[in-house]
Amino acid sequence: MFKIGKTPEGKFQEEVIKYLKSLPKCWYVKIWGGGFMKSGIPDILACINNRFVAVELKAPNGRPSELQKRNIRLINECGGYGVILYPKDFEEFKREVEKLYVD
Repeated sequence: MFKIGKTPEGKFQEEVIKYLKSLPKCWYVKIWGGGFMKSGIPDILACINNRFVAVELKAPNGRPSELQKRNIRLINECGGYGVILYPKDFEEFKREVEKLYVD
């Protein structure tokens, strides 16, 4: 049987979800795009310690669309934490998430 390997973004997604599962006071949902889904919604929506978090995942060579960049900007302007996340920035993302637990 032929098995298709995971994309770099898919592998990165698994790593991010594993991290989110390890956090206390964290709820998240992976958004699956498609014909019935509004365009530009970040890949992962979460509530971490009473804070709205939106993550648009990108492979190392991925590029966000203008709509994705706009939505992340609007989330940040509204007081949430929105990020376009590349694998190279994952450790920095973890440090930012840890700050959500300091009040």
